[in-house]
Amino acid sequence: MGQGQEHKTRPQSQVEIQERGEIFFFYRPKVGKEEAHSSDDVQRLYLVLRPESGERSVEQKQDPESGKEGAKKEESDSVKHGSGSSEGGHGSKLVNIEKELLLRFIVMGRKSLPDPREKSRPYWGFVEMVTTKVEDVKVALAGEEYDTSTRGHRRNLPARAVGEGVYRILRHSPGKKMHTHLIYKLEFPPEDMENETQESLNIEHEGSFLIQIKKPGQHGTSQFRGLQNKRKAVFPAHLQGQFGQKRYCPADPPDFLNYEGCEFLLISASDDIEEELGLELKTDEGEADESCSDLIKTFGETAPTSALLRGTWV
Repeated sequence: MGQGQEHKTRPQSQVEIQERGEIFFFYRPKVGKEEAHSSDDVQRLYLVLRPESGERSVEQKQDPESGKEGAKKEESDSVKHGSGSSEGGHGSKLVNIEKELLLRFIVMGRKSLPDPREKSRPYWGFVEMVTTKVEDVKVALAGEEYDTSTRGHRRNLPARAVGEGVYRILRHSPGKKMHTHLIYKLEFPPEDMENETQESLNIEHEGSFLIQIKKPGQHGTSQFRGLQNKRKAVFPAHLQGQFGQKRYCPADPPDFLNYEGCEFLLISASDDIEEELGLELKTDEGEADESCSDLIKTFGETAPTSALLRGTWV
């Protein structure tokens, strides 16, 4: 599929592309559920971002020895559960996103994306894992069985693929104040396909969200408790300095998202990117069939694909 293309449809469109790439959506059924039939049966919603180009080909990411990326293989249970005790990402390493694979595994705090009809309601999420290895994401998506002292033997089913498309992170400066957006457009499922699953999870065919990065060390609120302190990202000084005295700052640069434990807010802006931003986002041309899916090529049979290809619950 690739990163797709974009072009401005209004000459005065005040947008600047910071990063281009592919976006993949997954959900995991609740523990003990053999399959999901509605959003009530969903335990988690995941996003995977794969940056491929941008205004800078080289981005800064966490030290590969920090966070889950640096964890030993026998500690992978914490990755699967999404509730491990590993520390947040810290340190730094340069990565050329045009030449090297980079994957961000993101957990949404709610079981859906923000509702396009509620444009002032923020949804919290965090970067669970940053890695240059596909196998790490496969482990995070895979199912598992384990024993607990209170509930006995438990089974966590593999995550299900539910969406694939292209994304952009961009600056938008409609006035004196700049903010950043995460926008996307789906290739799978195709627009004319059934999309019951996607509708239930607010995964529209295209969407635009304001994205704000939360300052590490800030106390949680009754609405967003946030991560434990030891799991929060430790940004390099030049990124930390972007906050100043503010609790949140724009995702500028997108390197913030290259640190495990980075917390952010998504706020729905529009489900019509061209109308809102004067920007048309296109997936790569061609018939949308299974052989074109980069999600399937990348993650193989790790995640069932009925929801991705046919828009039906599984």
